[in-house]
Formats: sequence, C-alpha cells, structure tokens
Amino acid sequence: MNITIAHFYYDLLNLYGESGNVKALQYQLENQGIRVKIQFVTIGDTPDFSKYDFIYMGAGTEANQKLALKHLMKYKDEVKNAIHQGKFFLVTGNSLELFGKCIINKNEKKVRALHVFDFYTKEENFRMVDEALVKSKFMKPYLIGFQNQSSVIKGNDNFMFEVIKGIGSFPNSKIEGVQSNNFYGTYLIGPILVRNPEFLKYMVKKLVTSKNENFKFQRFNLTLENKAYQEFMKNYYKEYVSIQKSGQL
Repeated sequence: MNITIAHFYYDLLNLYGESGNVKALQYQLENQGIRVKIQFVTIGDTPDFSKYDFIYMGAGTEANQKLALKHLMKYKDEVKNAIHQGKFFLVTGNSLELFGKCIINKNEKKVRALHVFDFYTKEENFRMVDEALVKSKFMKPYLIGFQNQSSVIKGNDNFMFEVIKGIGSFPNSKIEGVQSNNFYGTYLIGPILVRNPEFLKYMVKKLVTSKNENFKFQRFNLTLENKAYQEFMKNYYKEYVSIQKSGQL
C-alpha cells in the first residue's frame, strides 16, 4: 500500500514544531509496512488534492497564516470537494481558522476564508494559554494538548471536543475543535499526535482502512508515547487517573 501525506505550508505554519505530527504519522504507517510519500506544498505550488491521502497544516504567525490563506483561496473549490469527498485532513493551531467563513482581525477588518464551515474567527487583544484535557466524540481516551491562541471561534456547530479542563473555542466555552467527515481541526498543539498515542493509532487505522478495510495491522510501537501520556495525566490530572485505571477512560 502507498500513502501520500501532503504537508501544507511546512515552511510557514510550523511555529510550534508541528511537523512532528507528520513524522509521527509517517513512522507508524511505515511500521505497518506501508510506503509513505511526503509531499511538501507551499505558496507558489499548485496542489493536486486527488493525489493526497492525508493533508496536514500546522500553526503559524498571523502574518504567515494570511500568506497561506491567500494562496489556498485560489483552490477553495478543490479544498471543499476534497473534504466533502472524505479526504483526510488534520489541521492544528490557527490553520483551523482558514476553514471558516472569515477572520475578523484586530482592526475589525474582515478577511474572507475558505468557508468550508460556518464558523468565523475573531482576533482578540488577549491571549488564551493553558494545558487542555478534552473528550472527543469518536474515541474513549481523553486527549491532552496545549493552547496558545489569541483568536476565538464563534458559530461552530461541528465541534470535535468537549473541554474537561482548559479553554474552549472562546473564554468559558466547553467546546473545541471542528470535526466533520474525515476533517479534524483543533487549536491544540503539542504536537497532538505525539502527545496522544491513541489518537495517532486511531488516525492510522482510519486512514489505512479507508484504502483497505481488510488490512491486517501489526502491533503498534507506542511504548514511549504511552509512558509520556500516562506521566502527564498522573502529574497534571490526578483525579482522572483513577477513572482511567477503572476502565472508564
């Protein structure tokens, strides 16, 4: 089996080392005997979404985010079609904002976005920084991540996470992220696939079985990642460790 991962704006949207998500995904796929090709896409390139199995975008500065958006808007219809057809997307940090209706900047200027989803983003003068513990709609274990955002998302009906601890899409919000079909978007950085081995395993299995539902998986090598996850939960979310041990997590 061959899988092509497109890393969009690897040079512009990698503010927090988010390329680690791509490396983690590649490593686990290759451990399953799958041949992986990484296609690097940035401004000036002409993307061909029909050739990609998985599209990733990470976090960047506000200036770099707008550069990426300007380029991606040229392929607005192709992006929408890819998402509606079930192409896999993982977007983290403020790259998520590109997929809403618009971004309202600090000068109250409205910047048109891809409008794949009906939410909009408002850039604020405050910053929301916190560790986060969230529960997803699609898997049992809690997910962890780090939030460092100066924008809020409003009007989101396709939220991905229920916030257990931390900050949601806006102050006092209990929802975070966007999930629809095979599109997964979140402000959580970390990188999220490295910090959440069960989410990484989930992504690998979903992606592979979308191409071959009878694929025979080998044992996943996630010992180090699981240990780091367990240690973080023990140190920061002690009250949830007992839930986890009881089998409810």
